[in-house]
Amino acid sequence: MNIVLLNPEIHVNTGNIGRTCVLTNTKLHLIKPLGFELDDKKIKRAGLDYWKNVQLFVWENLEHFWQENIENNNAKIYFATTKTKQRYTDVKFNDNDYIMFGPESRGIPEKILNKYKENNITIPMLPLGRSLNLSNAVAIVLFEALRQNDFEY
Repeated sequence: MNIVLLNPEIHVNTGNIGRTCVLTNTKLHLIKPLGFELDDKKIKRAGLDYWKNVQLFVWENLEHFWQENIENNNAKIYFATTKTKQRYTDVKFNDNDYIMFGPESRGIPEKILNKYKENNITIPMLPLGRSLNLSNAVAIVLFEALRQNDFEY
């Protein structure tokens, strides 16, 4: 599996996600600009001693990531958003899929969501807030994708 963070802003979330990725043999893709430095002690503290084992790929921009991973590999990508009704449990994940999450403060741009509507997924929740915490949302969707693939790491 592949988790993609588009312009992540909060180092603690990224550190937590990195730890989850290590323990599930999931690749982590970060698309710049980032809201923090990767050598920041805070991100390493959030990822504990797992951070050195993250299968980490850092991309200069969305276009470069897209060309290298989606176009060249004919890969499937899903977009986690609050702006769809299709639940993350309603799609069939393959073990090499990509699941993208947007910046904490604004999510994935509507231009992308509108272009790939059939690939938008959401986590159902009460309308009492805008969204779940990014690292929690990643864990929820990732573990469903892994469950569907019989936890083949």
